[in-house]
This record gives sequence, C-alpha cells and structure tokens, in this order.
Amino acid sequence: MALSRAERCLVLLLRLLSRAFLVLLSLAARASAALGPRPPALPQPAGAPPARCVPPPGQPLLLLSAGQLARRIRRREVKCTDVVQAYIKRIEEINPLVNAVVKARFDAALQEAHHVDKLLSEGHGDEDSLQEKFPFLGVPFTVKEAFALHGMPNTSGLVSRCNLISTSDALVVSRLKQAGAIPLGVTNCSELCMWYESSNNVYGRTNNPYDLQRIVGGSSGGEGCVLGAACSVIGVGSDIGGSIRMPAFFNGVFGHKPTTGVVPNDGQFPNALGVRTEFLCTGPMCRYAEDLEPMLRVMAGPGVRKLKLDEKVSLDKLKFYCMEHDGGSVFVSPVDREILQAQRKVVEHLETHCGVQVQYVTIHKMKYAFQIWSAMMSSRDSDGQKAQLFTDLLGDHGKPVWPLWELMKWFLGMSLHTIPAIALALTEKLMKLNPGGNAKLVSMGHSLRTEMMNLLGTDGMLLYPSHPIVAPKHYFPLGMPFNFAYTAVFNVLGLPVTQCPLGLSSEGLPLGIQVVAGPHNDHLTLAMARYLEKAFGGWVCPGKS
Repeated sequence: MALSRAERCLVLLLRLLSRAFLVLLSLAARASAALGPRPPALPQPAGAPPARCVPPPGQPLLLLSAGQLARRIRRREVKCTDVVQAYIKRIEEINPLVNAVVKARFDAALQEAHHVDKLLSEGHGDEDSLQEKFPFLGVPFTVKEAFALHGMPNTSGLVSRCNLISTSDALVVSRLKQAGAIPLGVTNCSELCMWYESSNNVYGRTNNPYDLQRIVGGSSGGEGCVLGAACSVIGVGSDIGGSIRMPAFFNGVFGHKPTTGVVPNDGQFPNALGVRTEFLCTGPMCRYAEDLEPMLRVMAGPGVRKLKLDEKVSLDKLKFYCMEHDGGSVFVSPVDREILQAQRKVVEHLETHCGVQVQYVTIHKMKYAFQIWSAMMSSRDSDGQKAQLFTDLLGDHGKPVWPLWELMKWFLGMSLHTIPAIALALTEKLMKLNPGGNAKLVSMGHSLRTEMMNLLGTDGMLLYPSHPIVAPKHYFPLGMPFNFAYTAVFNVLGLPVTQCPLGLSSEGLPLGIQVVAGPHNDHLTLAMARYLEKAFGGWVCPGKS
C-alpha cells in the first residue's frame, strides 16, 4: 500500500529532523571523546608505528574449525587443555587492543578442559558415540554478554545492571555446554543491544581487529571481533536488526539469522515482548562456514525439526536473484564500489561455475526498509499488545527514562546512558507523532513479505549487500544512523539470512554479502555459505601481509 504524498512528507520531515539531530550529537560525541580521558597507551617496540590491526595468530590450533578441533580432541590427537590454553593466551594478547572479552572465566574453562582430557583418557565411549553425544567436545566458545552465562555479568551495557551476575545459563548456552563446548567468557555489546557500534558505559568501546580505529558493529560486536581476531572459533549472538550479520560483516566472519521461531531466545536481556518476538532471532556466529549448521542444530534443539537441514542442496538447481542496493533511500549511504564489485564477482562465479542464470531484480519497497522496520518494531501484536518502549527498557523495570532530560544530563557529563541510546529514545518519541503513517508502513511491510516469499519460494536465494559501506570509523554511525536498514528489513520479514565474508577491501577491511532464502529454508543459505567459502576463501586473518 503506497503512502500518500502528505504522509511521505511527514515521514521525510521526521527522518530529516532525526538525522540533523544525530549529526549534532555526533559532533558533540567526537568533541567529548577528544577532551575526555584516554586509555593508557599500549607498549610498542622502540620506533614502531602505532598498531593499526591485531597481529596474526602464531599457534596453528587457532586456525582450525570447531569441527576439526572436536575431531582431534575426540581422537586424542590434541589435548583439550592445550586448545583452551591456546585461546586463553590469544585473548590475553589481543584483548588489550580490541576490548572485546569483557569478563573471562579462564580458570573454570581450564578445569573443564582437564575434565574432558580425563574423560577421554579413561576411554569413555568410542569416537562415533562421543561425536553424537558431544559434537563440540572440548571446543572453546564465547557468548554475547546479553546472554546469561552462569557466574558472568549480564548487563547488556546498562550501568544500572553492572552488579548483576547470572545464576543460570541461557537455553542456547546450556545446549552448547551440553554438547561439550567450553565457554571462555562474555563479549561486549551496545547499550541494550540496540545500536550498531558496540560501546557502552559499563565496558567501553570495542575496536575492529582489522583496523583499531574502526567499529566492530553491533550489537553482537564483541562476538564478531573475537571471532575475526582468532580469539574464539564459535560464538552466540542475537539479531533484531542485523546484530549478528553486521558484526559478522565488519569482522570478516560468518553469521546466520535463522528463520524466526526456530532457536529459542530465552535467557537474554533484553528479551523481546509483543510483536518483537517475531523479529528477534538467536543464532550462530563462526569463523568457518562448516560450523554454522552443527551449531544451529545444537542451538535449535527440537526446533530444528522445522528446518530441512538433512536435505541435499544442489546449487545448479536453484534460482538466484540479485539486488545491488535498496533503490536509493535518502537516509542510507550509497553502496561502496568494492562491495558492489565483490557481489558482482559472486554473480559471475555462479553463472560460470554453476551454470545458473542470476536474475537482477528491483524490489521497490526495499527503499523504505528503515521506515518499515521502525514502524513494525513499534506495532501491536496479533493480540493487540503494544511493543515495549525503549525508554522503559532503559529504566530496567524502574522509572522510564525521559530522553530529553537524559540528553541535557549527557551534555553535562551526568547521564549514565550513551548517546545512541538517548537518540533512539528520542526517535521513538518522534515515531509516535505519526500513527497513520506508521500503520501504512506496517501494511507495506506485510506486502513486502508476501512479495519476497513469492519471489524466493522454496528454491530461491537473494544476494544482497550486508551493509552499504565497509567498517566505518568510530562515531560514524551517529551521522548515518539508518545504514543498518540493509540487515534490519529481513528481521521483520522473518527470513533466514547468512552473512558470508568475501575477502578484504583495498584498505584491508572485510567485504561480504547477505544470502537470503524463504522461511524454513535455512539449509539453502548455509549451503551457499560453504560454497562461497571454498570459492572466495572465507575468513582472512587480520594482520596478514
């Protein structure tokens, strides 16, 4: 359903006001950062230039997939304690540069690794039975701090929760531990997981391993960072607007947003209520494509029956569609030339080596991706329940936050909240001024979902940019806050999407692409991830000359 001219003008005015306001906040944030306290300088060799990226890993164990590690541990070819110790040493080396692991559990992880080695030395079970029962036996993993991990903080970057320690595990974390995986610690995220730079007033800012002056994405930015920096091999993330896929893109790894309702969201803060339960997805983040499907099986548990992961996928029998940009939204950056070139190489490779014809399509409603996502996030569910307000979440079950008052406090250095959180709360207030326009946008979203499902069917995949630009410098998102629309639109459409790395740009920053399929056809995008990894190399080690 098209918006009227008056409604389009009102929506445009609201967005322009929000954009101008956020640009001013960006300038203020930059000035504040320049004048504020600086972290202590890291030691450098005499005469050496400042580190631009993290050094490459020297330990070969860090370059194996989770599946390979589990297999070697089961076969007693390597000790689990050696694997865990290698990752602990890597984190201790790299974390001062990137600030990704915000709380570690190294002693407990080593104790659990000793238990695995003892189990294997005593001959409990043959290799096949161990693989079936413990597919990730002895494999280290990390967890986004928004998820409960026993004995670890669970603040989601909210200062009022800084003393909160989890007394249980989120369901997906528990399932991975039952599968034999060993958690190393929790990783940084944005405040309340609603911004695409991972920075908050509890833990500070996380830096990109490929360029320390750039962002890691959000909200699962710490996860993307530790994976890209070879400080972890598999990780747990969540995604309501691209929070798995943007960090995976910016850090050169794989991230999968499953079909809605397949993987449980239990045990994370904030959890979704009302209509947002249809948009929030918990999913796997991995350095290697082969680990995506085994992780998804474990994390989904009984929910995996909704998928078709046992079906064999023949890419030459599938339909491929390609969109290179959203149609030219005025609120979103143009797509970088190198991102377009990488996507065109994928199209050329599919046509040359798979014998398929990739059809370029124009889906006009994608131009309104941010508006659709924003309106649907604030809509009522089928029972008429309102979505929970962000200002309520900021108050964490206490008094709701007044964004204008928080903004004044921020300028005086007195607010406990970050500028992106305050700006989001203000934008939420602006959205409420146009209920008629929001209703039309929700209708447009439902129409877009129908159009997309008819296009993809059960045997189609869409190639689409993961983000319009490569990892930007710190604070840039404040000036272009709506670039996340490239990922967010698929949350409200409920479609499975896999972010796949495609090498590095001329500046040494990760490139990538989103692969989208119809509902419950996650097996298609996962198969595509494995194919693209073989064709284009997958993860590229940072710091590698």
